[in-house]
Amino acid sequence: MKHACLVISILIVIAVNGQELYVFSDPASNIPARSISVKISGQFMGPQTWHDQRMQRYVSEVMLGLSKKWMLRTGVTFGDMHTSNFAWESTYAYLKYRFLSKDDVHKHFRMAVFADGSYTRVPFHNDEITLQGDKSGVQLGLIATQLWNKLAVSGTVSHTQVLDKSRNSKNVIYVPSRVYQAMNYSLSAGYLVLPREYTDYKQTNLNLYAELLAQQSLEADRKVYYIDLAPAVQLIFNSNMKLNLGYRFQLGGNMQRMANASWFISLERTFLNAL
Repeated sequence: MKHACLVISILIVIAVNGQELYVFSDPASNIPARSISVKISGQFMGPQTWHDQRMQRYVSEVMLGLSKKWMLRTGVTFGDMHTSNFAWESTYAYLKYRFLSKDDVHKHFRMAVFADGSYTRVPFHNDEITLQGDKSGVQLGLIATQLWNKLAVSGTVSHTQVLDKSRNSKNVIYVPSRVYQAMNYSLSAGYLVLPREYTDYKQTNLNLYAELLAQQSLEADRKVYYIDLAPAVQLIFNSNMKLNLGYRFQLGGNMQRMANASWFISLERTFLNAL
């Protein structure tokens, strides 16, 4: 009986939430309560003017389903995007609280708030603000996710503040001036392609995604922005292992960035009831 209940809960989690396991953003839903997920991901960019080799970054993270409403994620990044040597870059933590959930048969609407912070030791480069490897800072945001059968759509808005010692320096003038605060926006859609019907928790899932990702600076003297499109494909094996492959490229913008296009790959394993 215990094993049967576990299988049923796995099927419910995958069938309901599979198409909202976005690759480049987070949904309002959390990972299953009392579960632990471990994830390894890699980001790859072509050579740039300051870096004559292909750049890479790897992220190792652990996610904890503290309850059905609370989720905690923490991780570290390693890479060579800012220096010629491959080394440890940053550490970060992310906490999400789902405060609204309206569930129905084959559909639901959920909302959540989140906060995260990061510390990095890499040099201050570029206008773009990212808290996984590039900048030290804090972020606060709101997520809303709607599921209809096999389609899930999610929107996120967040505010980021960079905490760098140069922000309070009055002895140095940067030209152009640095960007220390920004608004971030995302609109994500996911569609469950396979299986057409669930008969076994070992069935392989195939999900397709398309995400619009944008950032707008809030500096009075630096109005810079970018808008990216990020298609992705996702495979879920045995209901507990997820493989993601995505490509992100810029549609428009005038921000100084690490690169205008990058590849992303990740592998995630979930351990249900581990807590």
